[in-house]
Order: sequence, then structure tokens, then C-alpha cells
Amino acid sequence: MYSAKSTKAEEFINNEEVLKSIEYANLNCNNLKLIDEIIEKAKEQKGLSHREAAVLLVCNDKEKNEEIFKLAKKIKEDYYGNRIVLFAPLYLSNYCVNGCVYCPYHAKNKHIPRKKMSQEEIRNEVTALQDMGHKRLAIESGEDPVNNPIEYILESINTIYSIKHKNGAIRRVNVNIAATTVENYKKLHDAKIGTYILFQETYNKESYERLHPTGPKHNYAYHTEAMDRAMQSGIDDVGLGVLFGLENYLYEFISILMHAEHLEAVYGVGPHTISVPRIRKANDIDPNTFSNAIDDETFKKIVAVLRIAVPYTGMIVSTRESKECRKEVLELGISQISGGSKTSVGGYYKPEEKDEDSSQFEVNDNRTLDEVVNWLMELNYLPSFCTACYGSGRTGDRFMSICKSQQIHNFCHPNAIMTLKEYLVDYASDTTKQTGEKLILRELEKIEDISRKQAVLNYLDKIIKGERDFKF
Repeated sequence: MYSAKSTKAEEFINNEEVLKSIEYANLNCNNLKLIDEIIEKAKEQKGLSHREAAVLLVCNDKEKNEEIFKLAKKIKEDYYGNRIVLFAPLYLSNYCVNGCVYCPYHAKNKHIPRKKMSQEEIRNEVTALQDMGHKRLAIESGEDPVNNPIEYILESINTIYSIKHKNGAIRRVNVNIAATTVENYKKLHDAKIGTYILFQETYNKESYERLHPTGPKHNYAYHTEAMDRAMQSGIDDVGLGVLFGLENYLYEFISILMHAEHLEAVYGVGPHTISVPRIRKANDIDPNTFSNAIDDETFKKIVAVLRIAVPYTGMIVSTRESKECRKEVLELGISQISGGSKTSVGGYYKPEEKDEDSSQFEVNDNRTLDEVVNWLMELNYLPSFCTACYGSGRTGDRFMSICKSQQIHNFCHPNAIMTLKEYLVDYASDTTKQTGEKLILRELEKIEDISRKQAVLNYLDKIIKGERDFKF
């Protein structure tokens, strides 16, 4: 039976409930009275149930869809303002024992070069990332108990945090590794990780087992219940995601919201982030072999309705998406993007030759971090390298309570200004610096509290003089 409060995967992601919700949504896709009622509820900005959100996603009425997009933009503005957080992925190893048919790291792939970075190579990578201006990383690794044991991951995290190069420092390490035990999650928690991220890939159990034919990842329940074990270990910021294109998008959309509802029901804290990757070409992976691909219009609507359904949750789009697509979804709900990304092992310090390609997927936005930062500012977004909530212990329910009350602006907005200033002083090109200084002046005018504004001005002056990492 379906139960959001259950900790069993097939009960909180209950197949019968998903199918009933799909049927309900399709039956009501033209029910304008119901759609109006759901939109009115959504305007309260407290979220929607998975069924309500599904109705909006399949709505066929052009005028109502315009209302949905308009509301998504308003909620994005009310919760996140014009701030966009920047990060980079760091691939430690592509050794993997799983047989995932959509990923080039699968164990049977004999064409891809297998790589695992030493701690010295990680130092080189992190130094290169710091020289770009990054402060926040998401580390990635294939699942291989021999080559990538938890001890290797922990040692790598320690190495990353230890590197202080010029004015550079990685202040938050998010971790995207395979589902593991409560004991290992406790070790990650003790290593002071930021968010634990794990993509479900697909919530449909039958499809999941077919797409993961071999390896420990084949175990649907163990994978799907990973966030419960992470929460039980003390990790209170977790990130969900599905790989759109593997299964019917409406099934995945409903399921990821059910997962969010489950975390909220059991632990009082929904997901810190939701990622929305789409399947892309890779070493021996042809996305055309998967029949559930979604077009850009569907993708944009997924982003918009997710923003309406879970207003408090950060949303991430990576360099899988093109510059043009990323521009469109930024205003609809995305609050975090990667920049200057490499999806290969060791790709930052020493770019790979084509025949050495160890990347997990083909990048569609190849711009440098500086180009992305400048582009965001030209679009009137405030690029943020802020990690202050993590550094100040505002995580889990402490972060969510502030975010849900829409008071996070009081922290995030000034912190974003200060971290942008750091970037401009330490790393920016002349063009980006000029654009950024003008933007900072405009953003300072938005701070209504006089004492807070004066404090920001004082910190900005200290940043110019060489001090770093101020936070509200």
C-alpha cells in the first residue's frame, strides 16, 4: 500500500499510486475548473501534492500554461531572487562494477580509459578549479569497492578541503556516490560534506532493474532507500534527481515529488536540491536508443511545475543542457548551475586528448566559468559562490525553516554580493569585472536595512584589501 511515511521503497514510491496519479492527471488535463483551483492553491507558495502537480504538467490549455509559467517565475523570484549558485563537478574515478546501460562507465565497456586520481592529482585538479574561481564542488565516482572504497572518498574529501591556493579554497564539497550503508553515511557526515546527492535514474522498478542488469546498483530498494539511510546517519541535506529519457517523464515527475513528500513526512525536511538531467551522448551510449526522450518544451514545463510544487527546493541544471536551454529554465525555477565543467577524470588540470576521453557524458555548454559568470550578469542574475549556510550550520530543517518563510534573502543576497566581489577581485577578466562592479552597485540598492547594507560595504572594502570568506 502507498504510504509517504513508510521507509520501504515500494510503499513511498508505490507503483499503483503513480499509475493512478497519471490516470488522474490525464483525465483532468482539460478540466479548467480543477486547474484553476490548483493554480490558486499554488499561489499560496506552500507547494502542491504530486497529483495536483501532475495535472498542471499535462494541462493542454494555452492560457493556463502561460499562467503556470508566470507563477513559476514569481515563485522563483520570491524565494531565490536573482541569485544563481555556481559549482563544478569533480570526477575522482570512473572505475565501476555496475552494468548500467545508459552510462559509459558500465563494467562491460572496454573502450573507455579507466582512471582513478591519486591524491596528488586531486590536488592539481582542485588547484585548477580554485584558479577558475570555484568554491563549491560536487565529487563523483563510479561504484567499485576495490578501486573506490569509502576510505578513498573520505581521503579525497580531506585533500580537497585542505588545499588553500592563493585566495582559493573549496568551502563546500557535495558528494554524489553510490548508495551505501548508514555507517558509511556517518563517515561522510563526519567528513563535513555538504549535500549528499544520488540520482534515482528511474523510479519505475521494472525499468530500473532492466536498466541496471548487473552489479550492486541492481537492487532497487537499497538504492531508493539510500536517502533514508543518509538522513538516519545525520546528513540532513540530500539531493534527488532522475535521468529524463529512460522512462515516461510523467511517471518520473510524479515519483520524484512522492520521494520529496516522503522525506518531508518522515524527517520533516524535503530535498535540499532536485536535479533534472536529460540523457546525453557518451563514449558508447547513443541516446537515440532510448525511446522516452523529452523535447525542450516539455523539459521547461517540468522545471516550471517542479518549482511550483516544491518552492523551497533548490533546482540544478548542468552543462548537459545548451546555453540557450539553460537561459530559458533559469527564469522558470533553476537556482544552481555548473560552469566550466569537465565530466572526465582529471580534466581540469590537464585536458584530455580525444582518444583518452573518460567523460561520463557529452557537454553541451563548453564555456569557461568566467564566460558563464559574465553571461549571467548580462541577464541580470547575481552569480553566487556562497557557502555561508553550510559554514554557519544552517542546514536541514534550520535552512528549510528560513527558506520556507522567505527570509533566506536576508542571508543569501548579501552573501552572494560578497562572494561575487571575491570572484571579481581574484579571478575575473576585465570585461567581467566591469560588468560585475556595476551589478554590485545595483544589488546594494536592494538592501533596505541600513545597518546590514553598511556591514556589506565594510566587508567589500576588506575583500579589496585581501580578506576572504565573510558571511551573514
